[in-house]
Amino acid sequence: MYPRIGSAYRQRPRDENKADFRRIVRRGPAPGLLAFHGDLCVGWCQLTPREDIPAFDRIWRLKRVDDRPVWSLSCLYIRIGYRRRGVATALITAALKVAKRAKAPALEVYPFDAAVSPSSTSTGYASTFVRLGFKTVARRIPARPIMRHDLSKV
Repeated sequence: MYPRIGSAYRQRPRDENKADFRRIVRRGPAPGLLAFHGDLCVGWCQLTPREDIPAFDRIWRLKRVDDRPVWSLSCLYIRIGYRRRGVATALITAALKVAKRAKAPALEVYPFDAAVSPSSTSTGYASTFVRLGFKTVARRIPARPIMRHDLSKV
């Protein structure tokens, strides 16, 4: 919820944030995808039209590249013990399909480039996205490219 509502997230009761997120889920479209191993949730990615995440336009390094109505995969989390087992690739591949079905022109991501910074991330690593056909469209700081996958090619 933080990228959706900004600093109010930390000032509100936890239950209020949870209730607002549940309303978003019920209203649809789903705000992301989940990956399961049996009954255990092992991964999550936030997947939405970029316009649903207004905080990005307040962060200079994540400001819009252009006016295309792209979708964003803005959060990617894989459960410990399931990392490096293809879960992120499966979520990203599914996200590409969902965004294409929604007629988005491109899917945009904001990963860390591990070749430049060893930081851990909740947005994935650039190398994973490169393997899946994403291209860097902006790089306002060395470690944080803005990458896109043109959905007319998926």
